[in-house]
Amino acid sequence: MGGTDLRVLVVDDDFRVADLHATVVAGVPGFEVAAVAGSAGAARDAVRDVPVDLALVDVYLPDGSGVELIRQLDCDSFVLGAAGEGATVRAALAAGALVYLVKPFASTELARRLAAYAQYRRVVAGEELTQAEIDTALSALRPALPSARPAPPRSFTKELVLQALRESEDPLSAGEVAVVIGVSRATAQRYLAALVAKGHLRMQLRYGTTGRPEQEYRPV
Repeated sequence: MGGTDLRVLVVDDDFRVADLHATVVAGVPGFEVAAVAGSAGAARDAVRDVPVDLALVDVYLPDGSGVELIRQLDCDSFVLGAAGEGATVRAALAAGALVYLVKPFASTELARRLAAYAQYRRVVAGEELTQAEIDTALSALRPALPSARPAPPRSFTKELVLQALRESEDPLSAGEVAVVIGVSRATAQRYLAALVAKGHLRMQLRYGTTGRPEQEYRPV
């Protein structure tokens, strides 16, 4: 363990959860597990014996509230709890929690927040901080979410179908659309049906002198 590692206290009455969190902490560079406690009382005893930089605290402990515990600890804290009620979240943040994670969460998310906390600590290590540094430190505690999946590209064929109909003075049949944009009649029919279903086109019947009426389409 490095002498400059950030020391973490893990507080959870479920020893399996506590061990899991401790394993995550130990796996993040720059962190070490200072102690593991199963109750608020054990946590208070632990911080008297060893210095602690950060406590990971469950909301519900067998001998009290995790939110009340973090008010008493002289270190930074994350609240890791199954309670997602707004009142509990507000109370935890008001008590000083830097992060609130609702169980169950992925171990990778906890590791990500620990790495963000390490960045926060590096920024606030200075004696005198500028506003920009303060903003950077606070932003570090809110790591950006993974970017949303990009919207699927717009269909080129669909655009051609719509363009053909918009530029035509008269409604067009599937066969006529196919000839104009250079696709098979079946392909044109498939796109036309989808556009009708989405409300972009209106379908009507074209009656000839003989045979069955033909479907034709125009923009809405």
